[in-house]
Amino acid sequence: MKILYAGQLSANDSALYRLWALERLGHTVVPLNSYGYQPQSALLRKLVHRAQVGPWVTRLNHDVLAMAERERPDVFWADKMLGLRSQTLVKLRKLGIASVSYMIDNAFGPRRDPGWRLYMQCIPEFDLHVVQRDRNLADYKAWGARDVLKIQTAYEPTIHFPAEGEDYVARDATRSRGVSFIGTAYDDRPEFLTQLWREGLPVVISGDSQWHERLEPDVAAALYTGGELYGAAYRKAIWDAKINLSFLTHSNQDEFVHKSFEIAACGGFLLAERSEGHLARFVEDEEAVFFTGYEECAAKIRQYLPDVAARGRIAAAGRARAGRDGYGNDAQMAKVVERVRPLIERA
Repeated sequence: MKILYAGQLSANDSALYRLWALERLGHTVVPLNSYGYQPQSALLRKLVHRAQVGPWVTRLNHDVLAMAERERPDVFWADKMLGLRSQTLVKLRKLGIASVSYMIDNAFGPRRDPGWRLYMQCIPEFDLHVVQRDRNLADYKAWGARDVLKIQTAYEPTIHFPAEGEDYVARDATRSRGVSFIGTAYDDRPEFLTQLWREGLPVVISGDSQWHERLEPDVAAALYTGGELYGAAYRKAIWDAKINLSFLTHSNQDEFVHKSFEIAACGGFLLAERSEGHLARFVEDEEAVFFTGYEECAAKIRQYLPDVAARGRIAAAGRARAGRDGYGNDAQMAKVVERVRPLIERA
């Protein structure tokens, strides 16, 4: 299968990881990096993102069609492409090219992120939408979607893997992160993590600069290590943590989060927010540990922080489950490809 793949394609973006998975599955992938279609000015980038107008959007749609005519792919794959116009998808269909939208975020969620204007117009024109939430199946159908497939977020096996030949228990004395959270300051996470720290728990936070804005100065100085972590640095931080926290983003109506699968794939001890999505994918207290609310989270930390043997046992079982049950990109992308094949035959 030949795929024209458009998305944010940097080494730090999961869109690139999904492209790699398609290549590993044997498909020919022609990349179109959407980072090349935004203004240099930070202010202009924000305006374009919100309104999805201007010469950058026009050039993006022109180039999608030009590449499609030149490359003649079987499929056009858009990974969270908010700047596409519905006319572009109509023209792709006339060329006999099936179209797929992969959306990791929630266009219908209560967070009301900006930038969805053109995307909502495109929903009826994509041949297939790939989403992460049960509720989105009905949302997209009600908005006129032709077909909707739910899969899950996933880990990238070339990046998220355990330390080779290392004994979990033996490493524990050198671990530099007690209770580690790597990610964004969404929802009530700043207050939640601050409370854990004020009760004497060894919290460490890595993430973008929003943490400086949302943590009190003394808390930021104590907890925030500064800077987002990607690739090998992200993997090492998971290895170096005694407990790896994973929160749902409630403002995005998450059922599970890719961080949970990445932590498990790296052989880290996972303490995640309890949800039906997490419970369906890991056996509680055997392959991962879950919490609901602050009190239970603090209690689980106090229980497992000194119990390195239990953490090692659960981390190993979680790693095995993630590999065995296909929580990586290859297995998840294979599900999409299977759904796409009939579309190609009809195109």
